[in-house]
Amino acid sequence: MSFRLRPAARPTRRFIPLTSLVLAACPYVHAGDLPADAVLAADVPAEAVAAENPLSATVSLNTQYISRGIRQTWGRPAALASVDYAHPSGWSAGTSVINVDDRFIEKGSVEWDLYGGYSGTAGALGWSALVYLYKYPGARISATNTSFDYGELSAGISWKTLYARYNYTFTRDFFGIQNARGTGYLDVGADQPLTRSLTLNLHAGDGRVAGSGNDMWNWKDLKAGLTHKLEDGWVVALNYTRAIGNPGVYDRYTTGVPRADGRLAVSNVARRAVVLSLSRKF
Repeated sequence: MSFRLRPAARPTRRFIPLTSLVLAACPYVHAGDLPADAVLAADVPAEAVAAENPLSATVSLNTQYISRGIRQTWGRPAALASVDYAHPSGWSAGTSVINVDDRFIEKGSVEWDLYGGYSGTAGALGWSALVYLYKYPGARISATNTSFDYGELSAGISWKTLYARYNYTFTRDFFGIQNARGTGYLDVGADQPLTRSLTLNLHAGDGRVAGSGNDMWNWKDLKAGLTHKLEDGWVVALNYTRAIGNPGVYDRYTTGVPRADGRLAVSNVARRAVVLSLSRKF
């Protein structure tokens, strides 16, 4: 997932920093926030899951879509669907779709992610190497004719309940920010089981946007929440999240494109929020 950020007071340029959370030990999750069932299954060896059923699907309903602390659906509900394949050898691939809002992504309504790579474990130690492609069909910045599409390389490591991952943008542009190859996002956190069905999830992120003059879009984000596994495979998650960045950029975000009534849609896309999610893996 990703996000374009632009202060309402600046009438000519549009940019975007991005967002995604993937547990280092889990090789096939949505590029946005980690599906709740994946957190609860993190202590299950990938080889065992793949051997039982290498092909899986996940659906998720969320009060809104927030990734790396940034609101992707303008505070409105979001629905996610994904299909994943995990081979017992450790190789995996998948795809997911989730709705976004055109007040956040110009001419955009859907985020489509493609991902694949390799992961492994040795006792309590886990590692992963993944490739992500983020697509936003029909979405473009009209002022520069720049696409929102971009790609990332991700390397992660985990030990027991702790994890760290670094995502590196290998494409020339980063979610609408031109000449931003080398943008990086560091994701560290912990998924600590409290009971057999309840897990405490903690996350801190640090995003640095590469390219001359692009550092104004640097940001940090925090998230804390609880994940509870229900009967029949359903999982419910409650998360508190917020982002911290340049106040002149993040608290007055707009695409710069007037709505039907001639007004600009402006919002603080980094402000704190509580998100409720319900998901199931099949």
